[in-house]
Parts: sequence; C-alpha cells; structure tokens
Amino acid sequence: MKTLLTSVATVALLLITPACASAQNKQPVKADTYRQLDLFADVFERVRSEYVEEVTDEQLIEAAIAGMLQSLDPHSSFLTKKNFADMQVQTRGEFGGLGIEITSENGLIKVISPMDDTPAFRAGIQPGDFITHINDEPIVGLPVNEAVEKMRGPAGTDIKVTIRRGEGTEPIQVSLTRAVIKVQSVRYRVEDNIGYIRISSFNEQTQPGLEKALKALDEKVGDKLIGYVLDLRNNPGGLLDQAISVSDTFLDRGEIVSTRGRGSRDSERYNAKQGDMATGKPIVVLVNGGSASASEIVAGALQDHRRAIVLGTQSFGKGSVQTIIPVQNQGAMRLTTARYYTPSGRSIQQLGITPDIEVQPARLEELQQGQRRREADLPHSLRNTDRTSQAPRPQNGAAPNGAAPQGTPTTPAAPPAPSGGEVQAPAAPQPTTAQQTDPNAPPFDYQLARALDLLRGVSLFAQTKHVN
Repeated sequence: MKTLLTSVATVALLLITPACASAQNKQPVKADTYRQLDLFADVFERVRSEYVEEVTDEQLIEAAIAGMLQSLDPHSSFLTKKNFADMQVQTRGEFGGLGIEITSENGLIKVISPMDDTPAFRAGIQPGDFITHINDEPIVGLPVNEAVEKMRGPAGTDIKVTIRRGEGTEPIQVSLTRAVIKVQSVRYRVEDNIGYIRISSFNEQTQPGLEKALKALDEKVGDKLIGYVLDLRNNPGGLLDQAISVSDTFLDRGEIVSTRGRGSRDSERYNAKQGDMATGKPIVVLVNGGSASASEIVAGALQDHRRAIVLGTQSFGKGSVQTIIPVQNQGAMRLTTARYYTPSGRSIQQLGITPDIEVQPARLEELQQGQRRREADLPHSLRNTDRTSQAPRPQNGAAPNGAAPQGTPTTPAAPPAPSGGEVQAPAAPQPTTAQQTDPNAPPFDYQLARALDLLRGVSLFAQTKHVN
C-alpha cells in the first residue's frame, strides 16, 4: 500500500511540476505539501477501490486537476487532449458546435454571447441567459469544460438546450442543429459615408480581416469617408495578441495595455507602433454587457488615448489573462496568470469599461403627427429670390405659392387649416426607414443609429471650422 501511495503522490506532484517550472518565481516544495499529497493519495485509493462503479486512474486524476483549477476562478480550467485540440481549432477560426461563449456563475452556466450567424445566434439565445439542461439532463454545478463538451459534436447532429431568461420566467427549450462554425470575426459595410466594422471575436483571422475591411471601405468611399464605427458588442474576447494588434491599428503611439502577474518580474507592457490605418478619422466604439476581455482591452486603450468615443452600456468586466500551459502530453491547463490594465492604469476586473456616452438599447416607433402649413403654403407669400438657396418641398407636395410642380400631376388641395394651423395627418404614413424600403436591410439598431449621428455631428463641426 505504501508503494501505491507514494506512486500516486508522485504522479500528482509531477502533474503540477510544469506549471511551477514555467513560473519565474517558482517556490520549493515544502514538507507540508508532501503531507497534503499523501492525503490526496489516501482519498484517491479509497475512491479507486470502493466507489460503487469502476473508474479509471486517468478519470480520477483528470477530475482532481479539473476541480483544483476550477476552484481558483471562473476562467482557470483543465483541458483534456480533445478539448485542447478543440481550443486550438477555435483560435484558428473554425470549430464544430453551436457557436456560443459561456462562463460559470455561482454554479450555473451563463451565456456571455452567441457568435454571429451560428445556430445559437439564429435560435435567439441571448447574453445573460442561463443554460440549465442539455438534452433534458440538468447541468447545474457542471464545470464549464464539461458543458462545452456536451454542446459540441459532429455537424448535423441535434441538441436540445433549456435556458432561463431572468428570475421568475418560464424555462425556454431550444432545439438546435450543430454546425461547422467558421468564425468570420470581422464584417463591414458602409453607412452613409461612415465605415461600420463589426468584430465578433478575436482569433488568428481578426487582424487580417480588419486590414481588409479598412482597405475595402477606403476604396469604396474614398475622401467622403467621415469616420468609423467599431462594433464590439457581444464580443466575448479571445487572443491577447489580436486585441493588441487591433488597438495598434488605430493608434500612432503610446501604451496599449499592461499585464501584471503574481511577481514583480511577471509584468509586461505593450506599446503601439507608428502608423494609424484610420488616418486620424473619428471613431466610435460600441460596447455592451457582452463585450469582454480582449474587447475591453481595445475599448479601454482607444478611450484612454482619446482616440475614440466609447458608446453603449457597461462592459462585462473580465480583466484577467489566461495562459495555456501544455501538461505532459495529457492536455493543457488554462491558468489565470495576470491581470491587465488600460493605459491609464485602470483595472477593469469586475468593473468593466464605462462608456463615455451611455445609450441603452431601445426600440423607436414613428409617431403620426399632423402636417403644419408652412410659409410657402400661404397665399401671396413672398418668393425666395436667392437662386443659390434650395427651398424644401412643402409636405403636401405643392410648389411654393400653391403652384403645382412642373411635370407632376396635381393633387386635391388640403382641407382648410383650423385655427391652430394643422390639417389631418394622412391615414397611412409612407415608409421612411431603410428596413421598410429594403426588406433585406438589417433591423433598426438604436445604439448604432446614435453612433452614426455622433460621427455626422463631429464631421459637421469639423467642417464649420473651415467656414470664413
């Protein structure tokens, strides 16, 4: 028995040795540590020999390591060989599953955000949802890695997920079909001479995708481009080097982020290189409660350098860095090794990035209102003799002084105005939004609309400086 105990204790010690060896401030193993390992060996042997069902040594060791790491913080975890391989595939931008980022909160699996154009996104799963069951099996208390393992699988296979959305609400069952998730982390389009760039995650394809987007927008709009909206909403983060690279794209100098580990030697500072691909044009960064980790690095760097205005709602508040440490060809540890700080020295851990302008999500409804008569509608009103000015067309379609526009059919005159000067509004207002005129247009986004208005205002203000 003593040989077995020593062997088990040695295995446990060897499993933690790579983490110690990788640390610059490794500490010698104390005698008390060996006594604790003997305790672990006693429990290990008792479970191994007396548990109601047979379990392998590998299962017990992996479970023990997973429990140790999980007890540290929500983001430290053990990756089996398969999970490690899946993670490597994911950072390359392609993996199989549902396309959802999750975390652990008080033993519950919480959705950080669904990835764009994935089964989870199309099923309507939202940031803040809690996943309670997978295929009718409860997962309360299940480690994040195991929950991920249950949700991943071959493309084309079905899975049923039960979620809760807020306290006191009925559970929602969602049936999804797994798919090969190809993460196109950068998307872009033009919004009225404004470049809109959406970054949904930070993987190895993010920086090339951003450079492609900037070049394409510049070629399409040219000198008329007045600014950019960088949309980081519901972006759960990803690779630290990609967050640094994206920030560097818009900065010409200065610190981007610093990381501070356990010891004084475990600190790093990352600085921007010369060159701003946006050529100094104004930027609005959109964030919300689903913007986490790498997203917060970018938003914090651009905010601290006054390079961008951050608009939206408070971000998630994940201010820690995880290092992937391979362990004896048995998988890897995802270990929290540092906190990161914005250029001004802010730690956003548990706090998040506070937007410069807070804008809550909202739905707008166009209100019908009566048409007022204008000066041009009044009989015998003076004509505008300034040929350089452009008079707006009256709302009732009539030309100034009541004359019908040339080349257009006349319409019945508006009813006489009451004493207040108003006439009855038309029974059905004509479509005015892009969504009404184009069925393929994206749904109205109030936060984005505010960001676009802000950039237009900045552009107009800049133009007034040149007026003599």
